[in-house]
Amino acid sequence: MNVTDVLATAKDSMTAKRVFADPVERDGTTVIAAAAIIGGGGGGVGTKEGQEGSGGGFGMDSKPVGAYVIKDGKVHWQPAVDINRLITVVGIVAVTALLVGARIAKLQAH
Repeated sequence: MNVTDVLATAKDSMTAKRVFADPVERDGTTVIAAAAIIGGGGGGVGTKEGQEGSGGGFGMDSKPVGAYVIKDGKVHWQPAVDINRLITVVGIVAVTALLVGARIAKLQAH
């Protein structure tokens, strides 16, 4: 696969279909899920001693961010909760509070 093919594949991958799922309708409510997409790629061509070479690559990652909910003619955004991120933040806050509390207790003891 040459660089042009890699870039064409990357371009085809970056569509709205990657961000928004097909709408799902149940009992008069329509839900359209959405995701955040991040990607990157690169490629190159070179020659050395009369030989030519080329290469490239592309990577993409996504995570759910929420959904648009349409009900009774009104649209509202329902964010997704990333429980892993929430646990990480709570853990960092707890450890920081313990360290600061221990430091304050030590300073007050002197």
